[in-house]
Amino acid sequence: VKFPIRTDKLSEWKELSSYYAEAVNAEPGCEFFEFAQSVLEPETYICIEGFTDSDAGGAHTKTEHFTRFVEERRDLGGATAGTQYLSADYSYDYAAADFEDNGT
Repeated sequence: VKFPIRTDKLSEWKELSSYYAEAVNAEPGCEFFEFAQSVLEPETYICIEGFTDSDAGGAHTKTEHFTRFVEERRDLGGATAGTQYLSADYSYDYAAADFEDNGT
């Protein structure tokens, strides 16, 4: 999910997004949840999240912190630019060997 944030609201965004990420990461079934700032659009933040299954993702949207985030985020920027859902039939754990210099 992409979140455009007004430049005059960045400090409020940082407070809200930190609270929200911490709360979501504590949820059962959350594998990871974080926000990243776009290098091409510095006023845009991207949410990167992963849940163990669709039940965990569905439960996430029913939490108090989800409701708070949605309500308070509206005052901080424009409309949500877009959401993309990805589902994989497999998982892959990247090992350190995947990133080692192979001499080529």
